[in-house]
Amino acid sequence: MIYKTGTLRYSAEEVEQMPYVPPMEPYLSCLYKDDDILVFDKASGLLTVPGRQVHMQDCLASRALAEYGPATIVHRLDMDTSGVIILARHKEAHRNLSRSFEVRETAKTYLAWVSGVVEEDEGCVDLPLICDWPNRPLQKVCFETGKKAVTNWRVLKRQNQKTFVELTPVTGRSHQLRVHMLQLGHPILGDDMYADDVAYQASDRLCLHAHCLKIAHPMTKEPCEFIAPCPF
Repeated sequence: MIYKTGTLRYSAEEVEQMPYVPPMEPYLSCLYKDDDILVFDKASGLLTVPGRQVHMQDCLASRALAEYGPATIVHRLDMDTSGVIILARHKEAHRNLSRSFEVRETAKTYLAWVSGVVEEDEGCVDLPLICDWPNRPLQKVCFETGKKAVTNWRVLKRQNQKTFVELTPVTGRSHQLRVHMLQLGHPILGDDMYADDVAYQASDRLCLHAHCLKIAHPMTKEPCEFIAPCPF
C-alpha cells in the first residue's frame, strides 16, 4: 500500500508573511469555569498559544489570561480546528490534568466533514505517525520511527459527495485525525495541508471540530463532560 502525504501549499517564508486575522466574534466563548479549570469553545482561526511572529500574539491563552487571570494550556487544538479545550488555573490542576491526558483517562470526540462517500459505517485507523521533517509541520505515516496513532471513526451522515463523521482518537498525535482521514482516502474538507484541491476548496474553513471532552475533574475527581455545538 502506498501511503499518501500532505502538500505544502505555501513556503515557510510565505506563511510568516501571511496576515493573521483571529476571529473577534465570539471573542472568548467560555463553556465552564470554577476555581480549578476553564473550558472554552475555541473558534476556528484562533491560535491556542502565541505564534512566533509579533503579530501572532493574540491567542486563546492570552485572551483567557486577560479575562480570567492566570491559566495554563493542558492540550492544544490546531489553529483551524474549533471546539472544546481545557485550561488549568493552578499547578496542581495542571499536573493532574496532564497526567489524565498522558495515561489516556480522557475521552475526546470530534466531528468532521470529509471528502467523498465513505462506504463502510465505522472502522479504525491504526497507522504510526512522525513529523515529515523536510516538510514540517506536515506529518506522515512511518512504520520504522513513527509513534503509535489510533483513530476510531463512524459515519453519521452521507450527503452528495461528502460524509459527516464522528472521530474518536485513542492517541493524540499532531495532525492525527487529518492524516488518518487522508489515508482512508477521505481528506477533511478545507484542510490546507492534506486535502487535494477539490476537498480543500469545498469549504472556507477546516471542517474539524472538537465536539466533546470527557474528563475526571482534576481536584474533585467527579466525571465531567463538556460539549461545544458543531458550527458547520
